[in-house]
Amino acid sequence: MALVVLLVVATLSLFVGVIDLDPKKLLNPDELELLIVSRLPRTLAVLITGSALAVCGTIMQLLVRNRFVEPMTAGTGQGAMLGILIAILYFPTTPLIVQISIAAATALISSIGLMLIVTRLPSSKPLYIALVGLIYGGIIGAGVTFVAYQADLLQYIEIWTTGEFSGVLQGRYETLWIAAIVALLAYLIADQFAIVGMGRTTAISLGLNYNQVVVLGLITISIVTALTVVTVGMIPFVGLVIPNIVSRLYGDNARRTLPITAFFGASLVLVCDIIGRLVRYPFEIPVGTIMGVVGALIFLWILYGRGRHAR
Repeated sequence: MALVVLLVVATLSLFVGVIDLDPKKLLNPDELELLIVSRLPRTLAVLITGSALAVCGTIMQLLVRNRFVEPMTAGTGQGAMLGILIAILYFPTTPLIVQISIAAATALISSIGLMLIVTRLPSSKPLYIALVGLIYGGIIGAGVTFVAYQADLLQYIEIWTTGEFSGVLQGRYETLWIAAIVALLAYLIADQFAIVGMGRTTAISLGLNYNQVVVLGLITISIVTALTVVTVGMIPFVGLVIPNIVSRLYGDNARRTLPITAFFGASLVLVCDIIGRLVRYPFEIPVGTIMGVVGALIFLWILYGRGRHAR
C-alpha cells in the first residue's frame, strides 16, 4: 500500500509545474520533451536524494551511537560546502567530478573530526553529542561564509545552503545516481554498521574490524553528502527524523529497516518538493525551506511523542 502511495505521489510530481503537462497529450513532441528533459529527472533526483540522505543519517547515528545527529547539521554538509569553496577559489576550471571529489574529501575530513570529538564525550550524556555536532557544523559553516564574503562569493555559496530542485534537468542530475549506488552498497554491510552501533568494545569482541567499518561508513556519508550538496544543495532533517521514525515503528534491525528508511526518506522529500511548488504557485519555495519547517515539527513530535517499538 505504501509503495502504491509513493508511485501515485511520484506520478503527481510529474504533472506539477508552471508549464501544464496534459497526461492525454504525452505523445505530443513538446509534452514528451518536457517530461523527459525536466519533470522526470526532477522526480528521480528527489527520490534519490531523499532515500540516500535518510540511509546516511542512519549510518551516522550508528557510528556515533546517537539518535540526534545527521550529516547536514553535524559538519559533513558544511565540510562539503568547504570543498566547493576551495574548488571555486583554486580550481575553477576543473571538471565537475574533480569538484565533487574535493567536496567529498573535505566532507570526509569533517566527519572524521566529528568522530574524534565524539569519542571524548561522555556516553551518558547523549545530548552533548547532538549539541557539539550542531556547534561543530556551525563553526565550519561560519568559516565558509566568512571566506566566501571576503572573496565576494557569498551569493554563489548560498546556492548550496538551501536545497532545491528547480534547476534539475536532464544532464544536470546524473551524478546523483552515484549516491544511489553508494547507498545501495552500504546496505550490503548493514549488519556491520549495526554491530558498530553497539560500541567499539562489543564490536571488536564480536570479531568485527571496527576501524575499517567506521571508515567505510564515513566514506559513504561523505560521498553521498558531497554529491547531494553539489547537485541540489543542503536539505536538513531528512537524515535526522526518518531514521528515528523508522526506529520507533520497526525497531533497530539495520538489515531490515534500511530499505524502509530509504522509502520513507524518498517519500518525505518528494512530498515537501510538491508542497514547495504549490504553496506560492507559480513561484517555488526551495525544498530545503519546506523540509526545515516540516522536519522541525516532526522532530518535536519525536521528542515529545510516545512511539511503539517493533518486537
